[in-house]
Amino acid sequence: MHLQSRGSSIVTYLVFIMLDCYWESVSGQLSYSVSEEVNPGTSVGNIAKDLNLNVPDLESRMFQIVTGSKRKYFDVNLKTGVLYVDEIIDREELCAKGTKCIINVEAVINNPLKLYRVEINILDVNDNYPSFSAKSQTIDIAESILPGATFPVLSAYDADVGKNGINTYKLNPNEYFSLAVHKGESVSAELVLQKTLDREKQSVINLTLTAVDGGTPPKSGTSEIIINVLDNNDNIPVFTKSLFKTSISENVPLGTTVLTVTATDADEGTNGDISYYLSSKDQDHILEIFEIDSETGILTVKGKIDFEENHAFEIRVQAMDNGQPPLAAQCKVLVEVVDFNDNAPEITVTSLTNTVKEDAQAGTAIALVAVLDRDGGKNGEVKCEIKNNIPFKLETNYKHYYSLVVDGRLDRESAPQYNVTISANDEGRPSLSSTTIITVYISDVNDNAPRFSETVVNVHVKENSPVGATIITVVAVDADVDQNGQVTYSLLESNRNSLPLSTMVNINSETGDIVSLQSFNYEELKMFQFKVQATDSGVPPLNSNVTVNVFILDENDNSPGILAPYSEHGSVNSENIPYSAEAGYFVAKIRAVDADSGYNALLSYHISEPKGTNLFRIGTSTGEIRTKRRMSDNDLKTHPVVVFVSDNGEPSLSATVSIDVVVAENTGGIQTQFKHVPKKEESFSDLNLYLLIAIVSVCVIFLLSLISLIAVKCHRTDGSFSRYGAPMITTHPDGSWSYSKSTQQYDVCFSSDTLKSDVVVFPAPFPPVDAELISINGGDTFNRTQTLPTKEKNNYRFEFLRNAKE
Repeated sequence: MHLQSRGSSIVTYLVFIMLDCYWESVSGQLSYSVSEEVNPGTSVGNIAKDLNLNVPDLESRMFQIVTGSKRKYFDVNLKTGVLYVDEIIDREELCAKGTKCIINVEAVINNPLKLYRVEINILDVNDNYPSFSAKSQTIDIAESILPGATFPVLSAYDADVGKNGINTYKLNPNEYFSLAVHKGESVSAELVLQKTLDREKQSVINLTLTAVDGGTPPKSGTSEIIINVLDNNDNIPVFTKSLFKTSISENVPLGTTVLTVTATDADEGTNGDISYYLSSKDQDHILEIFEIDSETGILTVKGKIDFEENHAFEIRVQAMDNGQPPLAAQCKVLVEVVDFNDNAPEITVTSLTNTVKEDAQAGTAIALVAVLDRDGGKNGEVKCEIKNNIPFKLETNYKHYYSLVVDGRLDRESAPQYNVTISANDEGRPSLSSTTIITVYISDVNDNAPRFSETVVNVHVKENSPVGATIITVVAVDADVDQNGQVTYSLLESNRNSLPLSTMVNINSETGDIVSLQSFNYEELKMFQFKVQATDSGVPPLNSNVTVNVFILDENDNSPGILAPYSEHGSVNSENIPYSAEAGYFVAKIRAVDADSGYNALLSYHISEPKGTNLFRIGTSTGEIRTKRRMSDNDLKTHPVVVFVSDNGEPSLSATVSIDVVVAENTGGIQTQFKHVPKKEESFSDLNLYLLIAIVSVCVIFLLSLISLIAVKCHRTDGSFSRYGAPMITTHPDGSWSYSKSTQQYDVCFSSDTLKSDVVVFPAPFPPVDAELISINGGDTFNRTQTLPTKEKNNYRFEFLRNAKE
């Protein structure tokens, strides 16, 4: 007893070592046993405990039981970790007459992914009664048969296996027959004649055959045997062998010869003529596949032979003579079926998730792939692989079980789904293969910020535009979808603006339409800047910005203004000239300014005299009034002159000034604000030379000052735009040019006595707006030249303008 216990311990130890080694290769494997026909909910075992898993983590790690079949016999309680029966199990339905019935399931747990193979042995219970194919069977026996002769009887069938299958047969007590029971791979019985029959005494004998299984308690079934006692023919046929063995390939053509059986009979005449038959008792499937020539004993193929359905056949052949009554003998033919590679691999896919996030890490499991080939040996060995070049791969779990996992970076924007082509090839000759396609859908994550087509947008808006007008519509595109791709817009305040942004513009958060909240005045605000932020609705939200520069375009909304001394509204001004004044005599100069800029501020002067006078002319660009001719006695002493000053805008705006020119006889008493300007001499005078030297000196000093200023400010960070507005160039009242800029003006000119040269100082133009330089020639014509904007803020340009003498 002690030695037997010690031996059992050694065997148990070796089994545990082998299981441990196998566990290392397949992540884990468990074996359980459960009886068939148990109620749903019956506990099989605590799988969480056996796998050393933490029960509270089962639900969060998505622990589940996966089977390769359509029916799910087992499930796990995620609260307790107990593996239980989910559906009633019928062992006979699953495994028929198999000696061992195993259900393999896979336990899958994520984070990290682990797979465990669980082997569940379904134990047979004695739930089936033995049964015979016929309730009664008839045997004809000649009365001349000697005691000791045997006669086969119908075998009973029990769906249970092992000890629950057929264990023995019993015969009811009688004086003529006993029962011989043969046990081997199957249990069969024969009647043994114990006493010579006497037909005259009893022609029919009724017996009861009982089949008993080995279950606890045992179950039984019965069949009635009717013995008809006949006369004569006392030799039975004898086969050359009691057992014939052969092999045949599956899928052989119909009519193929399997083998030939031979029997002899010692009788003569018709009693010795033998006919061959296939026993019809319990061989219905045999009769569908094989047939035998009754005369020759040649056994041939009648139906389809499939290795996957039957690995071998046990055929009972009966030889019967033609005596009266006929005698018969029986032999067995064992036919082994040789496998042929006629089954392609079958691929079964079990999805673990509906979609895969595009940020899934490499190694994330997507599906379980099982490959089954019903052929045997090399014909059943299968290799599985992915055909197309995609960021997925197959990882082998064990044998023909694989996991489809992520093997690269996923990007839903470039590939929203993948068609994974899985191919399985067996090692038969020729090799057979099968292919299946799995569609893997990629779900979106918020990994793309909204994008504007440009980083800076320049917008030009006319001044005096109506409130609520749409200035511009900004659009940002987000490559993500659904909530991650929904974009909203908002404004970001800029410190460079003189007014709060909330008083100037507003934005539609959904459409990106930017509308004005006020009517802009170019003379007060040349430009303003702000940023628009586009934000998606993802978690966390992503955003991007675009800078919007709004430039106010000037409209001709300001009339010219007359400067002193002729600016008093409604007054009539008076100027005196001598009677002896020559043609071209300087009378007066009208000075005017326009608050607009560009062409809207370019002024021209025109004169109106009484009809028939035609004594005066005015420089259209200078505003200087001069005489056209000498005075005559017919001229009036007082000449009313009206001067019109108009700009070049569309439409043009104008202003007027009235001057009475009085002709005086005494030249000494004439008082005027401007001295007579002599005509320009043709030769280059000394005065011009001195003037040129003075101008150059002033320029050099200014340049030195400017360079010093740049050196001081060279390390300061400056924005894209000056705090000043776009430059405004207007004509100066005394014929020179002036430069103005909302709050700043540089004006360099000389008196009317020295109208030979002027200098104008132009700071660098405003970056986004092209500056304009307009030069006036002596002949009252103007040229307009455009200069490109410069990028340096403190960069000054000097222009020398020279006016010709009248």
